[in-house]
Amino acid sequence: MIGLRSLINKSTNGVRLYSSSSSSNAVTSINVSRLVNGYRVHGHLCANIDPLARMERIRSKMLSPEQYELSVDTKIDSIKSPIQIPSHIKLNTLSDLVGYLEKSYCNDVTAQFDHVESVEEKEWLYENFEKIQHQTLDKEQRVSILKNLIKSEVFDHFMQKKFPTFKRYGLEGNESMMIACEAIFKQSAANNLKNVVIGMPHRGRLNLLVQMCKYPAKDLFWKVKGNSELAPGVLGLGDVVSHIGVSSDLEYNGNKVHVSLIHNPSHLEAVDPVALGKTRAKQFYEQSQGGKDSLCLMLHGDAAVAGQGVVTESLQLSQLGGFTVGGCVHVIVNNQLGFTTIPVNGRSTRYSSDVGKFVGCPIIVVNSQSPEQVEKVSKFAVEYRQRFNKDIIIDLIGWRKYGHNEVDEPAFTQPTMYNNIRKKLSIPQAYAAQLSQEGLFSAEQLSEFTTAEQQKLEEQLRLSAPDTFEYGPMDQLEGKWKGFVQNHTIQNDIDTGYDTNELIQIAKDSVKIPEDFNIHQRLARSFSAARLDKLNKSSQVDWATAESLAVGSLMKQGYNVRISGQDVGRGTFSQRHFNLHEQNSDKIYQPLNNMGAKGKLEVVNSNLSEFAVLCYEYGYSLESPNTLPIWEAQFGDFVNGAQIAIDQFVVSGEAKWLRQSGLTILLPHGYDGAGPEHSSCRIERFLQLSDTEAVNVRDNNLTNTETNFYFINPSTPANYFHALRRQMVRNYRKPLIVAGPKVLLRHPACYSSVQELSSGNSFQPVLSDPETVSNPDAIEKVIFCSGKIYYDLVEERKNKSITDTAIVRLEQLAPFPYEQVETELNRYANASKFAWVQEEQQNAGAWSFVEPRFKQRWSRTQSLSYIGRGPLAASATGISAIHKQEASSIIKNAFEF
Repeated sequence: MIGLRSLINKSTNGVRLYSSSSSSNAVTSINVSRLVNGYRVHGHLCANIDPLARMERIRSKMLSPEQYELSVDTKIDSIKSPIQIPSHIKLNTLSDLVGYLEKSYCNDVTAQFDHVESVEEKEWLYENFEKIQHQTLDKEQRVSILKNLIKSEVFDHFMQKKFPTFKRYGLEGNESMMIACEAIFKQSAANNLKNVVIGMPHRGRLNLLVQMCKYPAKDLFWKVKGNSELAPGVLGLGDVVSHIGVSSDLEYNGNKVHVSLIHNPSHLEAVDPVALGKTRAKQFYEQSQGGKDSLCLMLHGDAAVAGQGVVTESLQLSQLGGFTVGGCVHVIVNNQLGFTTIPVNGRSTRYSSDVGKFVGCPIIVVNSQSPEQVEKVSKFAVEYRQRFNKDIIIDLIGWRKYGHNEVDEPAFTQPTMYNNIRKKLSIPQAYAAQLSQEGLFSAEQLSEFTTAEQQKLEEQLRLSAPDTFEYGPMDQLEGKWKGFVQNHTIQNDIDTGYDTNELIQIAKDSVKIPEDFNIHQRLARSFSAARLDKLNKSSQVDWATAESLAVGSLMKQGYNVRISGQDVGRGTFSQRHFNLHEQNSDKIYQPLNNMGAKGKLEVVNSNLSEFAVLCYEYGYSLESPNTLPIWEAQFGDFVNGAQIAIDQFVVSGEAKWLRQSGLTILLPHGYDGAGPEHSSCRIERFLQLSDTEAVNVRDNNLTNTETNFYFINPSTPANYFHALRRQMVRNYRKPLIVAGPKVLLRHPACYSSVQELSSGNSFQPVLSDPETVSNPDAIEKVIFCSGKIYYDLVEERKNKSITDTAIVRLEQLAPFPYEQVETELNRYANASKFAWVQEEQQNAGAWSFVEPRFKQRWSRTQSLSYIGRGPLAASATGISAIHKQEASSIIKNAFEF
């Protein structure tokens, strides 16, 4: 009998079974369990989950009792119940059990849990999912559902009537999304969650903003009329209505929860990892204040969730230690249409939610016409997340009443689908009719409630008129951002130095390890001993040491530092070693986290993702102004895979949404003969995105007062040190892009003194030529350059004993350092020839950015020469012989112009 029970348990994936004393009953029990498993695995195929009846319903033979040689008349008592049945439900025969399973898996809601690996999770999912399908909601709950549906419909109808040509991306056909959201909010509050962070696209966004998240309807109407959402005097570009975000406090039964609907761009699903990063940052702060939790809620479109790769990248982060947020609830607002593309052309899977299977994500699919089931499964999803700290997906299948927007004609491309839709009663009206028939909410009550909601919107519309509209308080500098400023003057001389003695101690602490912790012998010599030796003998600081000193000094001041990317613990070029590995056990020790600092360092070796991880760190930065968030590309070129994140968030987020970010992006850059994929971080792309002063302007007295981000190409450890510290010590936050060197990490001439890092020093946008400043009158030519090529130029000048040429470095390219460049030009008053020298090809690098600025600002540089590679289709050659020839030619030509 023990062996038989074991066999039963294995055959049913952990389902609880009870065998009778007879062998025949034991066999029957096994077969009944197989039938139960058949419903749990295959029941979804015939479920009534498609309100348009377009999806083929397949009744598997695995749902037939005859398949298992069972009779529907078999008494349950003779075999015991193979599953946990709610106490109020009585099953007498196998026919009753089949009915129970039909209602659980083949009705207007179904589930797929078989791909979940954990037996414990699977048992909980099956048992509790089946249980809620047989629970009924009370009158108060049902009336509340109806009111939310009606409010949604009233809002969409109001918008359609008042703004008939406005593209509002209405929720009609999937109003049950509102039921899902409120159920998730309620259940989060009941579980004492402190925050819900929402990432969502445009469909239904305005409805959720106004009707649930407390965004003033008057502000929305004001914006729809073409006015700015930004109050007078606030500098910004604004964004379209369907990208607006809001934060508000909601309360349910005395339990409060803060809901943040974050701004999104039109690039669908790009907001997903941003929401994750913001959630992680909230959780970090909550842990330091008592352990409150935050939930990430993602709303997706069915076509986008299946088609956009960032969804897969984001799901892959779900259980990674440096990125997990303890589970995310996903709701797919499934319209069965992507713009004009039907599902058969939009994905290769049956469900759009199938994308979650590869990470073992439980999937619930529900018919949007069953709002009560939507309510139940949404609360269930929160409970699963709370219990197992994993992601879960609700696929909410409805339809879209109009085209992709309200101006489109969907019948152009889906005539039969929309002929069906136009015949259907709306979800709110169908549910209202049901409750009216049951005597729970009369037609008169419905009319009164509808009228009252319409009047509220009418009043808000009145308040949006020019003579009555008033801007409400803006929240961009509230909470954690209190004390920061939005409008500012660029500060190039801010003191970013640190106490010399403290720096020396941090340098020692950065390589200090316990006596019983054995690191690699080579590392002990080349890293730990070498760092201390340089400090003791000559007070020299190399690139990696400067980075450790910047991070360590910020931690000493109470700032946190988070660095993520592929292999950032060691560093791609084996230079960083924030993580030290014990050679006998693989244990990790982080010296900087063991020096008694107030701040914390988080080192996250990421998965092989650029897009999602960079968006994640951007989201983290939005919530965490006192954390220096750093993302490092393994090679600068790899940021190409995250260009969407750069365009939509990093360089434009503040201008569009007034949300500051101190995100720092490290991009190893330099032409070392490594070919087209490991040479260029595409400096030109970033400079093109900079809003530093325009060219061809009439006012020749240009002064920088604003910039959207900083782009630097530093050539000294000291400048790198000050740039990192500058990110935190200012009273505003801006993204920083660093075109970092590779060969300079160990270049014998690339070092700084500890004194250059000490108090009273700051980041230098332009570095003078130390060899010529003492005799500037002898200089006839001035070379301007940026980055590591400076060292090659200096070596060539020394080898050829050239004395009439100065080499000036632009360490900061954006915002363009006009004042500092002018100081250098004034220094070399006798110079008559000027050149820009770069490693990159002519159609790349900084040339197209610096040339017009030099030529339009200073008459002396009208004939500024270009010296560098010619135009290339790729960023570099892959032939080493050609690379060497090009490099040699650039250096030679640099002194012959």
